[in-house]
Amino acid sequence: MESLMDNLTTTEAAVAAGVSLPQINRAIDDRILPDDWYSTSPTRTVRTDACLLISFYFETADLLTAGARLQTIRNAVAHDHTWEQWKDYSSEDHFLTVRFADLWQKVDRRLRTLMAAEKMVVEDPDILGGTPVIRGTRVPVHAVAAQFDAGTPIARILKSYPSLTEAQVELASVYAKAVPQRGRPKRREHPTGTKVLSVKRGVLKSRIAG
Repeated sequence: MESLMDNLTTTEAAVAAGVSLPQINRAIDDRILPDDWYSTSPTRTVRTDACLLISFYFETADLLTAGARLQTIRNAVAHDHTWEQWKDYSSEDHFLTVRFADLWQKVDRRLRTLMAAEKMVVEDPDILGGTPVIRGTRVPVHAVAAQFDAGTPIARILKSYPSLTEAQVELASVYAKAVPQRGRPKRREHPTGTKVLSVKRGVLKSRIAG
C-alpha cells in the first residue's frame, strides 16, 4: 500500500480531516494537538495522522465535553501507533470508551483521495508557464475546479475538456481546496453586451462588457 505523506499543510489537513481551515488553525493555537504533532516554522504543518485527532475533536463536539475530548487525545498519543494501527485503536477512560475505526476509515479515504489528486497535477515551466495542470493535458486544474465548485454539471465540463474523465474533474476540486491558487484571482469575465455595475469610492458606475 502506498505510504501516506509525513506532513500536511493546513489546507491539506483541512481536506483530510474534513474540517475547515480555521478549525485546523484552532487545533494549533489552542494546543488541542500535542506540541510535537505540528510545526509553525517556517510555515504551519501538521503530522498526517493528526488529521484523525482533529477530526475526532470537532466531530464529537456535540457528544463530549472539551475536557473529555482533550483527555481522549492525550490518552491516544501516549503510545506510538502506525497509521494502520490507529484503525483498531480504542481509548478507555473510566466510563468512556472511544473507538476510532469508523472515523479512521473516513479520514483514510480522504487522505487517499488527496494523494491521488496531488499526484494527478503537474507544474512544468514548459506547460502554460508552470501553471498547475492535469497530468497529460494542458488543462489548468484550478479552472476545472472553479467550474465544478460553482455547480457546473460534469457533463458540461467534460464537453469543454474532452480529454478529462469524470474522476479527474472531481479530483481537481479536491486539489484546489488542498492547494489554493496562488496570486490574485483573475478578473471575472462577463458575456459580451452584459451591463456590469460597480461601486468605486462611493460612486456607482456601469459599463457594457465586450
